Formats: sequence, structure tokens, C-alpha cells
Amino acid sequence: MVRVMIVDDDTMVRQFLRQILTKGGLDVVAEASDGDEVVTAVQAHRPDVVLMDLRMARMDGIRATAAVVALPSAPGVVAMTSFDTESAILDAVHAGAAGFLAKDSGPHELVAAVESVAAGDGALSPRAARVVMAQVAAAPTVRGRQDAQKALAELTDRERQIADGVAAGLTNAEIAAQLFLGEATVKTHLGKACQKLGVNRVQLALLVDRAA
Repeated sequence: MVRVMIVDDDTMVRQFLRQILTKGGLDVVAEASDGDEVVTAVQAHRPDVVLMDLRMARMDGIRATAAVVALPSAPGVVAMTSFDTESAILDAVHAGAAGFLAKDSGPHELVAAVESVAAGDGALSPRAARVVMAQVAAAPTVRGRQDAQKALAELTDRERQIADGVAAGLTNAEIAAQLFLGEATVKTHLGKACQKLGVNRVQLALLVDRAA
């Protein structure tokens, strides 16, 4: 069962999210009311995924996300906000969020996003995906392309094949089928690639697109 931590400064929102996630078969193991509580709670409860509100009083979700993904064996982070502006989406992705959803997303979409991130896949809402890809299309500078190509050159041939699959929007299972590998093998190679480059799945896809 996927272990989830909810971070939101509104008690009623946390209760509502807990009900949705529990009904969807997920295990809510912890809650936090502000970003400055997150790292301690993650270390204590070891969730697989952190559902992170971006607007909080003491420490916002962007800084909290960056702190979480810097931890050893960090959980995946799904950022949530009522204000899915372009800047919020890009800030969350650059901070290391593996998923991004608006708070008005439906229960099925929310549960699916958490399960996807727990499985090592990304989970961007349609609007977030459009914003991220628009940024890539708007910034194909020679220097940016060369830097991305140089970074990707650190990968083995197999890691690069898997990175290309990630950039194509394939899940781990789809990449495994395409390359005639086990899904666990794909996940291992993907983890090594992300560790080498200091990125998560979404950021790896951006890097591959930028290098093209």
C-alpha cells in the first residue's frame, strides 16, 4: 500500500484529502500544517509520496519540496495549489516536484497522480504539462542545448534509452516492454540516471527535450 503524507495549512482540506486518499486505497501515514514541519515528519514516517500545498504561512511548498527531495531516499512530491499559474508550476518542477495538480482536480485524478509518482512515473496535470513543454520550446538556446547534451553524455547507453522513453511520456512499464526489460530493471537504470544528473523524472524529460 502506498504511504502518503499530506501537507496543507487548512485543517478541513487535510481532512478532505485524507478521505479521498483513504477511499482510494492509499495509506495516509502523516500530516503537516506548514512547510517547516515537513522534513522532520518525512524522516519520522517515511512516506512514499508527499502531497504538498504550495501556499503556507511559515515555509512555502516550493522551499519545502526542495528540502524533501534533498533527503536520502527522498519520497516523491506531488505539488498542489489553487493557483496553477505558470510561475507556480515551473517553480514546483524546478524544486523537484514529480507531479503537479490543481486543488480542483477530481478524486480519481488525485489518487492516480499519487500512485503514478509512487511507481516512479511523473504526474503533471494537462495544464502543467503544457506550461512545462512551452518553456522547453521557448528556450532552445545553443548553450542550453550543449549543456543538456553534455549532461546526458554521462549516462550509459541503456540509461539514455530509458531517458528517451521518459521524455516520450512513456511509463516504466511501457519502457520495459519497448526495450524487452523487466520493469524493476528500468526503474533501477532510471534511478541511476537521475542520481547521476541530480534530477527527478520530470526534470530528466526536460533535459532530453532541451538536448534535442
